[in-house]
Amino acid sequence: MAVEFFLDYAGFLAQTVTVVVAVLVILVAIAVLRSRSRHRGEGHLEVHRLNDFYKSLRESLEQIVLDKDRLKTRRKAEAKAEKRERKEGKTKPRLFVLDFDGDIRASATDKLRHEVTAVLSMAKPEDEVVLRLESGGGLVHSYGLAASQLVRIRQAGVPLTVCVDKVAASGGYMMACIGDRILSAPFAILGSIGVVAQLPNVHRLLKRHDIDFEVLTAGEYKRTLTVFGENTEKGREKFQEDLETTHELFKNFVARYRPQLTIDEIATGEIWLGQSALEKQLVDELMTSDEYLAAKAGSAELFQLHYAERKSLQERFGLGAALAVDRVLLNWWERLSRSRYQ
Repeated sequence: MAVEFFLDYAGFLAQTVTVVVAVLVILVAIAVLRSRSRHRGEGHLEVHRLNDFYKSLRESLEQIVLDKDRLKTRRKAEAKAEKRERKEGKTKPRLFVLDFDGDIRASATDKLRHEVTAVLSMAKPEDEVVLRLESGGGLVHSYGLAASQLVRIRQAGVPLTVCVDKVAASGGYMMACIGDRILSAPFAILGSIGVVAQLPNVHRLLKRHDIDFEVLTAGEYKRTLTVFGENTEKGREKFQEDLETTHELFKNFVARYRPQLTIDEIATGEIWLGQSALEKQLVDELMTSDEYLAAKAGSAELFQLHYAERKSLQERFGLGAALAVDRVLLNWWERLSRSRYQ
């Protein structure tokens, strides 16, 4: 009996030690990953040569459409032209392609700022930056920061072309207007140069059920409108005044970069489709980004930049539940806000 007891105890002890060691290994691994993420930075820059992409599309079609003799002749001519360019030392201007898909918080700004920094480390005035922009707008301060990243390109003297294939409204147009040129698809949505704020108020519901909600502030206008408290006419007037101030700043910003606009006529919060936007001078030309880049591929070296962010440990180990809920709520709010464009 004693021998069996000690054997069982030894087995239990071994299992316990194994579990403890496993936990320690996991903790050490987490600590190492955390340390590496701190030292290696948040992510890395990916660069793709778009000339190769367009060339592969053309060659795939030629392979099917052309007969062997014509295909062979074309390949020889291309090889000869490339050899001649290398011999003559000809260099083509560079075109850097960036993408911005904006949500309400302009979350893509974190990637954009690194991409702009990378571009400006090499770009020269004879080069060009093309931003493929899609955004229905969002928070003023978030899009203000995103727009400031594009201002850096303008200040460096590098031509900036903004392509809008679907929508650049409100904060999205705040970014687009910084471009030296704005290209729009015929049915893209542009404009919405205005400011909006909305929030529910359940004060009367709480009052009906004898529920008090106290709002304590230091400063007369620390809180103008609330969700649960009783809103005053004075608070509403102050809130409206703040909206008007923000709108005025928005108008001045657009007018600075698009002086050809009659700002009071287009800063009404309205939206326009591409053709109407062209007539209002909100854009400079009707053209999709695909059309523009495909045409440029023959005369410039095209490089697409994408800053890939490193995933956090919380996301890796499935501990990002709060982030997932936040994402769902933001997506719901974004769909609600964008419903006006549908």
